[in-house]
Amino acid sequence: MTNAPVAVFDGHNDTLLDVRADGREGGRSFFERREAGHLDLPRARDGGLAGGLFAVFVPNDDHEYDREPTAEGYEMDLPPAVDRERARAFTYDALARLHRIRADSDGAVRIVGDAEALDAALDSDALAAIPHLEGAEAVAPDLSNLDLLYAAGVRSIGPVWSRPNAFGHGVRFEYPGTPDAGPGLTDAGRDLVAACNDRGIVVDLAHLNAAGFEDVAALSTDPLVVSHGAVHAICPSSRNLTDEQLDAIAASGGLVGITFAVGFLRPDGESDPDTPIATLVDHVEYVADRVGVDHVALGSDFDGATIPDPIGDATGLSDVLAAIRDRGFDEDEVEKIARDNWLRVLGETWA
Repeated sequence: MTNAPVAVFDGHNDTLLDVRADGREGGRSFFERREAGHLDLPRARDGGLAGGLFAVFVPNDDHEYDREPTAEGYEMDLPPAVDRERARAFTYDALARLHRIRADSDGAVRIVGDAEALDAALDSDALAAIPHLEGAEAVAPDLSNLDLLYAAGVRSIGPVWSRPNAFGHGVRFEYPGTPDAGPGLTDAGRDLVAACNDRGIVVDLAHLNAAGFEDVAALSTDPLVVSHGAVHAICPSSRNLTDEQLDAIAASGGLVGITFAVGFLRPDGESDPDTPIATLVDHVEYVADRVGVDHVALGSDFDGATIPDPIGDATGLSDVLAAIRDRGFDEDEVEKIARDNWLRVLGETWA
């Protein structure tokens, strides 16, 4: 008996770094199948991707993200803070591009910001896109433009990427390493968490250091979410989640979206695309075994990371689900991991 296709909700992609509604704007068109990158509308449809968080990430200007080798692995210095005005302009432009993609899609792409709209999009053939800020540099420290960003569709914000800003401190990339490095949230960061709770905006703990994670866990009234991460006990990268953090996520009713980024999946920490899908499933299984299948989902990092060659791009999502089935998860559990856990947590946060 062949399993019916399962629609996937994915917790993280960086596709807005490159795609445009119209190829004449530069970059690649979201509506055309390309060999470059991981995600466009045709490949989303082929892979069963029904929706996801579309991240806006502001790169550092003229900064080389170089790994320095160490005796056991590598380390990277934290990039410097980005200029707030540049971050704001970059973010507003990226959000406007997503809205142009929606407008030019003839209904094939919908920007959704509440549970009803998300359900309606998933019940149709439309791709549900939820704007997310990967790092809150575009948010004014006094939060004076947060309502503007909300009106533009933003429903998920990570206070930091792996660098400092007005709200907190990101964890640097290091293998082997620990997330327990640096101070926690600033006063502005604490205010941001409360304001997001008030508005129904997901607070994403990806890239936060341990102290910042603990601050959000103590302050937030919503389920704890890590949009894209993995298990420190398997791959001891500083970015990955400790058992204690996984326990806190589950205790809040939250989830972790398992990343497809091979450098955070492989036990050796190498960014080698010759990595089997089974390595990703090891992380899914670990979280499910430790804290329950209700607290694990997918957070690919399409267009933002090196992913396993056997996945390739968004068309490989069905292969990911097949590998999860092969590990012994039943169909109800596969649907939770693929979609339903995200829908539950978003619905609870947005209520």
